[in-house]
Amino acid sequence: MDLVSIDARDKTPIYTQLERGLRAAMATSRLKPGDQLPTVRQLAVSLRINANTVARVYADLERSGAIETRRGVGSFVAATADQARPPRERDKRLRAFATRVLADAAAAGFSVEDVINALSAHQSGGL
Repeated sequence: MDLVSIDARDKTPIYTQLERGLRAAMATSRLKPGDQLPTVRQLAVSLRINANTVARVYADLERSGAIETRRGVGSFVAATADQARPPRERDKRLRAFATRVLADAAAAGFSVEDVINALSAHQSGGL
C-alpha cells in the first residue's frame, strides 16, 4: 500500500508533503491506531527522499502524539483519525463550528451567554 506520495515538482517542501500525507492517511483511517509504519530507511527508499527528512517527520509526529516509537520494534500509529489532524486544522474547524453555532443562536434570538449557560447545564446533566 502506498501510504503517501511525494511530488518533486510541487513547490511544497518534501517534509511538509510527507507530514501531511501521513496525517491524511491517519485522518482517513488508511492508517489506524496500532498500525506499524515503515522504517525510516524503508520509507525514504520507497519515496526516493533523504532518510533524515523521514526521521524528522517521524520525530515531529511522535512529539505531537500522532505516532509512538518503540525502541527496537518500530513506529506505530498512536492517534485516532481526529487526533491525527494537525492542531491548526483542529483549531480552525473548532472556530468555524463555534461561529456557526453562535450565528444560529443569534438567528434564533439567543445570546452568547444563553448558549454558554445551556452548554454548562448540559455538561452537568441539567439539560
